[in-house]
Amino acid sequence: MARGGARAGAGRKSKAEEINLIEKLKPLEDIAYKALQTGLTIGDFPFVKLFYEYYAGKPTDHMDVTTQGERLNNVPQEIIIKDFTKK
Repeated sequence: MARGGARAGAGRKSKAEEINLIEKLKPLEDIAYKALQTGLTIGDFPFVKLFYEYYAGKPTDHMDVTTQGERLNNVPQEIIIKDFTKK
């Protein structure tokens, strides 16, 4: 069982490897663009979603890890302070 730490092949690829991959993919650019254009033209949702995630940016995810969806309205301040001071 792996316990973390450095492993062969782990981590970010080197800049040279990224450039090499881009050079290999460059001849397919026109085909990929046409496929995206076709998907957008017919209104295929995954193509539309992909386009807008790159064009306008992916919406930020909001994660509630503290209240389990409940509101914290009218919580006495001493309770909040008490919870933060627990160790």
